[in-house]
Amino acid sequence: MEKKDFEAWLDNISVTFLSLTDLQKNETLDHLISLSGAVQLRHLSNNLEILLKRDFLKLLPLELSFYLLKWLDPQTLLTCCLVSKQWNKVISACTEVWQTACKNLGWQIDDSVQDPLHWKKVYLKAILRMKQLKDHEAFETSSLIGHSARVYALYYKDGLLCTGSDDLSAKLWDVSTGQCIYGIQTHTCAAVKFDEQKLVTGSFDNTIACWEWSSGAKTQHFRGHTGAVFSVDYNDELDILVSGSADFTVKVWALSTGTCLNTLTGHTEWVTKVVLQKCKVKSLMHSPGDYILLSADKYEIKIWPIGREINCKCLKTLSVSEDRSISLQPRLHFDGKYIVCSSALGLYQWDFASYDILRVIKPPDFSNVSLLGFGEIFALLFDNRYLYIMDLRTEKLISRWPLPEYRKSKRGSSFLAGEMSWLNGLNGQNDMGLVFATSMPDHSIHLVLWKEHG
Repeated sequence: MEKKDFEAWLDNISVTFLSLTDLQKNETLDHLISLSGAVQLRHLSNNLEILLKRDFLKLLPLELSFYLLKWLDPQTLLTCCLVSKQWNKVISACTEVWQTACKNLGWQIDDSVQDPLHWKKVYLKAILRMKQLKDHEAFETSSLIGHSARVYALYYKDGLLCTGSDDLSAKLWDVSTGQCIYGIQTHTCAAVKFDEQKLVTGSFDNTIACWEWSSGAKTQHFRGHTGAVFSVDYNDELDILVSGSADFTVKVWALSTGTCLNTLTGHTEWVTKVVLQKCKVKSLMHSPGDYILLSADKYEIKIWPIGREINCKCLKTLSVSEDRSISLQPRLHFDGKYIVCSSALGLYQWDFASYDILRVIKPPDFSNVSLLGFGEIFALLFDNRYLYIMDLRTEKLISRWPLPEYRKSKRGSSFLAGEMSWLNGLNGQNDMGLVFATSMPDHSIHLVLWKEHG
């Protein structure tokens, strides 16, 4: 058939075909297929694959592809990477997709890093760590042995753990190696805090002392409390030391001279925790940059300004029950923006700017759970049997780790959290080192540590 005649015939049959019903069109195609030879069937097969299996990621502009991919969960995205080299290239190039996936897992994101392959690798590392947490395989344990009597005081900083004991000694340990770096003779220690040069101890003998690590010499002695000193904090810049005692008072001292600058009264129970912290928010009572003192007893948290005036007035008293029917658990979190403490009713978070309760978190069977650490993403909690990690965005417990029969302390000094930065979001670098430490009945220290990445 001539080309001209063929084109006329094809136009005519096309018009007729379009006028048919769907059923008639199908019958027509079936008939034409039955008349076709191998060449026609092969041609039909090749073109049908192109028409029916259109690769939308290849056809769409890259911006639209990225927009669609953002609606898929990460696990589906990883599966999609296996479809073809083109799909893997497009999916792996979408920085925002992998950044969002990491954020959803509770990972810290540095938006200045725009390399998509970096974020895909971070996500793969993140999902492995989260699986380990879920499967209770993220941690490992070890022990520090060296004290000959009960260990009452613990303090952790930058990979080093200080322990104070009734054996009249304090020891400084490298957590990563388990080696004792310093051991000095002290009084009985109920509280310890240290830096590179010195150790400050609060004692059951009602005094506070400052010691030099290198020589073991006592450089300062603070006398004035009439009860055991359960908590100490200090700031070299302010030249101030604060202490909380069983005599129901908080004292403010000159760190360099040992002079008592102020005695704060108002507590009616043992003061088990004092925190000296810089304020990060503005309110009617304080400005960003002001130093604030918090003191806590069994029922109340008191907030004080830091100054050298004698008649220092309490700014605010916080509690969870006016009739004192509910007591606060040991441990207190204050980061300059929020105050957090646990009780039998749940985990209480106060806004430091307004002193209002922002939320009360009530997971199941919370009556015996104590707070160890609180961040933007995670909280670290524990009870008599387990260490818990809570995702604060959902208020669900995402992991737990069994604990041995550790020494109980109503004051909360014989246990503590280790590294804390991961509570604001994991980043693949901060999930290492110490997670939790507690003293044991056999005078050893039980450590829970992050296990290295698989």
